[in-house]
Amino acid sequence: MELDELKLAWKALDARLERQHQWGVQWHRANMLERMRHGLRPLRWGQWAQFALGAVFLGMGVSFWSTHRWSWAWVLCGAVTQLFGIVVMAFSGRLIALLHGIDYATPVLDIQRRLALLRRWRVRVEAPVFATLGSVIWVPLMLMLFQLEFDAGGGDALRQAPGLVWNLMLGGLVALALTWGTYGVLRFAGKRSWLERNFVGQSLLRAEAAMEEIRQFEQA
Repeated sequence: MELDELKLAWKALDARLERQHQWGVQWHRANMLERMRHGLRPLRWGQWAQFALGAVFLGMGVSFWSTHRWSWAWVLCGAVTQLFGIVVMAFSGRLIALLHGIDYATPVLDIQRRLALLRRWRVRVEAPVFATLGSVIWVPLMLMLFQLEFDAGGGDALRQAPGLVWNLMLGGLVALALTWGTYGVLRFAGKRSWLERNFVGQSLLRAEAAMEEIRQFEQA
């Protein structure tokens, strides 16, 4: 074989190896993105379930305050429950919008930036808001349930059992203090990363890991 023919054969082999490498990169990327999309489905379904739960709270609140307008305290309980439902629905909608905003055809860094937005939302906004509201929202819910029991006899729980009301409100304050106290202790004990991983959730953690694997594979 002449030298020129050998060079041509070598170039052809290089080109073939390059095509095989590019095909391997594309196949790996498509496979990992499909796994990532599949892994984010539980998060999306969970948000739709949470959205429906928010609608239930909204309906309960409206139904209650609209039938107890004779007492401003009961109207307030219903309105707080309604507001909580709206917040739950709005937060779910925000997260669903962030998930829909991920374009799997864009470069890896763009997808990673989208995932970072999701992480920040969950850790800095969603977790503290729901930790706070979750500690106290049960108080108006319990009061509403008690009043519904009193409704059958035409009574008013606030007048006939005032101690119960104060005890529930005190319980709400204690729950709130315990929630944020526990958060402060865990942060002081160096468990901030552990807390954030729990706030972020397994679906998003797996998606972040998949994108990091794709980035490292493409740079190899």
